[in-house]
Amino acid sequence: MKFTFYGHACFQIQTEENKLLFDPFLTGNENAAITPDKVECDHLLISHAHADHFGDAVPIAERTGAKVIAIPEIIRSLPNAITNVNPMNIGGTYEGPFGQVKMVQAVHSSGIAGGVPIGFIILFNEGKTLYFGGDTGLFGDMKLYGDLYNIDYAVLPIGGKYTLDPEQALIAAKFLRAKTIIPIHYNTWDVIQQDPEKLKKAGEKEGIEVRIIQPGESMML
Repeated sequence: MKFTFYGHACFQIQTEENKLLFDPFLTGNENAAITPDKVECDHLLISHAHADHFGDAVPIAERTGAKVIAIPEIIRSLPNAITNVNPMNIGGTYEGPFGQVKMVQAVHSSGIAGGVPIGFIILFNEGKTLYFGGDTGLFGDMKLYGDLYNIDYAVLPIGGKYTLDPEQALIAAKFLRAKTIIPIHYNTWDVIQQDPEKLKKAGEKEGIEVRIIQPGESMML
């Protein structure tokens, strides 16, 4: 599987047959590595309704016809022309051609009338499991997710201020029993400036790999 980071909290996972896109904030993001008219996906996953995550979801869904997976309140906010949707809530599972998507809790806010923020745990047919925290703070049920799922990759915000900071992200990874952290949601603006190398060094001491990836770069999972 190939992981491509497009900046802030937007990334794509490409399997043999599918392309999953997460939280497409591209327009207005100076660090974005792609534009909404170029990005490809057949599944579009949205963690919450804040503009830096919901972002370009509507034009991308309209252009690509991708299946939109999100909380019901977000689905109801979409234009009527977008009909390829999968509304679900915390505890729900989407059975996709690439594997399973489980919707889980996040601790954050979600914008006016935007439902609640959520995260995703994705169990890929290839045998890998990825946790995407969305925007979140630290919470105890991360330990439960670590008990229930063999999490290979934890995609975690590290910017602080509005989400986890690097120190908290490392604690979250230990709660999740994740083998690898992929840090996102930092250095987009001055208020979330962080040095991911410090997290990488701290992770090494705990036996947790930290993969730092720049906007526009890809890596294999």
